[in-house]
Amino acid sequence: MIPDWMKDIEVGPCPCCSVSIKKKNYVTKTLSDIVKFIEATIISEGFARQKGLLQSIDPRIKLVSMLALIVSISMTSDWRILLFVYLLTLVFAYLSKIGILFFIKRVWLFIPIFAGVIMLPMLFNVFYPGTPLITLVTLGHGAMLGPFHLPDTIAITVQGTKNAIVFTLRVATCVSAAVLLFITTRLDLLFKSLRSVGVPKVYVFTIDMCYRYIFVFTDLISAFYTAKKSRSIKTLPLIEEQKWVGGRIGYTLIKSMDMGEKVHGAMVSRGFDGDVKIMDDFHARRRDYVALVSVLAFCLILIALSHQI
Repeated sequence: MIPDWMKDIEVGPCPCCSVSIKKKNYVTKTLSDIVKFIEATIISEGFARQKGLLQSIDPRIKLVSMLALIVSISMTSDWRILLFVYLLTLVFAYLSKIGILFFIKRVWLFIPIFAGVIMLPMLFNVFYPGTPLITLVTLGHGAMLGPFHLPDTIAITVQGTKNAIVFTLRVATCVSAAVLLFITTRLDLLFKSLRSVGVPKVYVFTIDMCYRYIFVFTDLISAFYTAKKSRSIKTLPLIEEQKWVGGRIGYTLIKSMDMGEKVHGAMVSRGFDGDVKIMDDFHARRRDYVALVSVLAFCLILIALSHQI
């Protein structure tokens, strides 16, 4: 005997809701993005195992060098120097056998979202007075926006444009250096390098465990949705879908706490004492020390040139 609700056929949305047929399935899109993130991570691990220039440098030397470079870039305010350093990161990416397009997309996918929101106000003379470059609106004398006085004309200023370019290049170069570090270094060796330079082991261990088990829980969430979709005959009301999502969130939290206790117990039973032991040993060679001294000298030259120009 077939229940009545299974005999109902959804022929499509009513005319008043015809726009919903084009509505995106955001759950599916989110899971697709999660899969892409996992694939990108696997690709990054593959780059770290290749025989390139940066891959051959001791991870500790590489970590200290990149940190020094990021600090020196943060203290540089000349756009020509920043552009030169950014192009230099592209050269090192090529010498490390990293696809240039992959590297550029990895960096600039993040920059427009972060830098664009911050640098947008500094372009206009409403926030930062300066020499007009492009006049947008003429308001006239005495224009007000509530209690705030507005300039006679709203324009993009020369000073604001220059500051925006410097800020964007600075962020792009710093992110490029960080991406080079992560792509060319295995994550376990990077975590061990953090411990070797004095980062407290509780922070390193927390980051390490989060990185390892984020893939486990993304796979669990994907399994939740796949199981639900394979057992669904028709679309449920929005409130029911929200209840299901809330229930899965609560179950995932309980599952993570239970798994955390089990994993910790298994680690303790195998001799875990609060520190992670990695089989690989670091052996700094003469070329590693030469690379470190060269990078530190380069950073000092960057800062000196920036203050002289």
